[in-house]
Amino acid sequence: MRILVTGGAGFIGSHLIDRLMMEGNEVICLDNFYTGRKHNVLKWIGHPYFELIRHDVTEPIRLEVDQIYHLACPASPVHYQYNPVKTIKTNVIGTLNMLGLAKRIKARFLLASTSEVYGDPEVHPQAEEYWGNVNPIGIRSCYDEGKRVAETLTFDYHRQNDVDIRVVRIFNTYGPRMLENDGRVVSNFIVQALKGVPLTVYGNGAQTRSFCYVSDLVDGFIRLMNSNHTGPINLGNPEEYTILELAQTIQRMVNPDVDIRFEPLPQDDPRRRRPDITKAQKLLDWQPTVPVSEGLRLTIEDFRSRLGVPGTISNTDRVGSV
Repeated sequence: MRILVTGGAGFIGSHLIDRLMMEGNEVICLDNFYTGRKHNVLKWIGHPYFELIRHDVTEPIRLEVDQIYHLACPASPVHYQYNPVKTIKTNVIGTLNMLGLAKRIKARFLLASTSEVYGDPEVHPQAEEYWGNVNPIGIRSCYDEGKRVAETLTFDYHRQNDVDIRVVRIFNTYGPRMLENDGRVVSNFIVQALKGVPLTVYGNGAQTRSFCYVSDLVDGFIRLMNSNHTGPINLGNPEEYTILELAQTIQRMVNPDVDIRFEPLPQDDPRRRRPDITKAQKLLDWQPTVPVSEGLRLTIEDFRSRLGVPGTISNTDRVGSV
């Protein structure tokens, strides 16, 4: 297969490229390096089956491929709120450009959508049939509504132009190569604990999230792309934890001496987020296999080596175990 991965130098994209390359595919990585890092794909540069192109998906490009994994878009609030107009242009114009490419060359197209399309959900857990509760003019809407429009465009290209599509809705994902400054809860807590500064919990920490290790997510991507199902399909870990439980677990694993500091809750921050993965289980025979305690250990080790902080990790049985 000849495969295009947009946003391929990013956190999730680079792990996907690792899998695709190890399976013997030809891979083209497209990235404008806004949140992607060349270091993430460095080991493949010079490989005869790998090509790296610096390009912004808001500009058209002509390529010949069999499959397109469209991941390009900043995915953490810190980065997508920094330039919200650019974020929604990436989601709308970038997706239009990639769908236009898929239509011209008859490539199968997978959109990496997000659990953010559910907004601050009034249904729990969230199944694919739920239409969501999104604030269209809030500070997160450049991403939330951008991804909702991207899904609309993807299904319209499928219905109107017979483009072969797949849509995945990604729930919170973590693992090595997360950016230290991306503002996501797992990376925030790990970096703060390693630096010995208080762990910042917003609100009272009772809001919940579900954390899926990146290798499990990538496995789901590939299963969906090579299946006969269009989606949308939720991919995430259905185990639900409070933010305070996560903070206390990372505190124990990294540095029990650091404090936990509580700050006001940001605008439109979802109270509860947990995927219903019944479809992924039935249609793709997929479910997460990496326990959160093991995934956190691997992620902490990665951050420790990148930040140059010596030390070892304390054992913990599970997130939230006291």
